[in-house]
Amino acid sequence: MNLEEKLMEEMKQAMRANNKLRLSTIRMIRSSMKNKEIELRRKLIDEEVIRVIQGMMRKGEESLEQFQAGGRMDLVEKEKMEIEIFKSFLPQPLSQEEVIKIIDETIQETQASSLKDLGKVMKAVMAKLGGKADGKLLNQLVKERLSP
Repeated sequence: MNLEEKLMEEMKQAMRANNKLRLSTIRMIRSSMKNKEIELRRKLIDEEVIRVIQGMMRKGEESLEQFQAGGRMDLVEKEKMEIEIFKSFLPQPLSQEEVIKIIDETIQETQASSLKDLGKVMKAVMAKLGGKADGKLLNQLVKERLSP
């Protein structure tokens, strides 16, 4: 079952359970997926769907910070629940040790030696991990590994 089929099945279950928040969140994801499909003029593969969901999650986290700063606790709770729903459709993130191991392997494969090779290493690591680790964390770890 691919991710799009899983979203459809979860949407049906949310309808049956009358879970309005889960239903509206899944509909938001499907809407964003459709917009991306229209933009690309083709069906999305699972990795692209994951990127769409990750983008939505990032926006949700930014909104969460804004709501907390504004003291809107009602919206904070709603946003937290939406983020949890987004996470339920993403692959389980790798542990930091696993990520470091993959970074070290990639540095050796690309024969990177300094921070000048950061882009080359990041591109290879992102291709290997496919959304299983946060981009900011990856960038930070790769910089630490390449720094003398």
